[in-house]
Amino acid sequence: MIYLKIFWAFFIPGILGYGGGPASIPLIENEVVRRYGWFTVSEFSEILALGNALPGPIATKIAGYIGYMQGGIFGAIVGIFATVAPSLLLMIGLLRLLMRYKDSPKVKRLTIVIRPVIAVLLGGMVYDFFFSSYEAVGGLQTVVIGGGSYLLMERLNIHPAYVIAGALVYGAVFLSS
Repeated sequence: MIYLKIFWAFFIPGILGYGGGPASIPLIENEVVRRYGWFTVSEFSEILALGNALPGPIATKIAGYIGYMQGGIFGAIVGIFATVAPSLLLMIGLLRLLMRYKDSPKVKRLTIVIRPVIAVLLGGMVYDFFFSSYEAVGGLQTVVIGGGSYLLMERLNIHPAYVIAGALVYGAVFLSS
């Protein structure tokens, strides 16, 4: 039964997460944190940070890790397959249709309408992560890590992998009990 839950936890966000990995992350969080209760918001944020530090698509890395934690090697395989299955099915089934209507004004308007929805979902996830961090380590630490990360990535153009590694070191030095 756990393999079926793993499959649905990643297949549904794969279908609904129009826009790829970043768009499906809040949906995956909803499944694994709220629906199935496999992880807390804090644990999910750590998984997300680790996944962002590694090369490759974020959704498949998260699916592989969570699938492995819940169901071993086969759980990881099921999670990864469930993540790519919606795209695979769409590519196989709708390739001709997509090629015919790719320049349609209606398709372009759909993309314009969906972008704000994705922004709201990502904003909701940031809100959850912020208050989870605030409750876990306090306001000062949250502002130092968040503000420092912003400055390093946006103002100094430092690669996010280095910023995440630095935040991990900061957490290990200043936040370990």
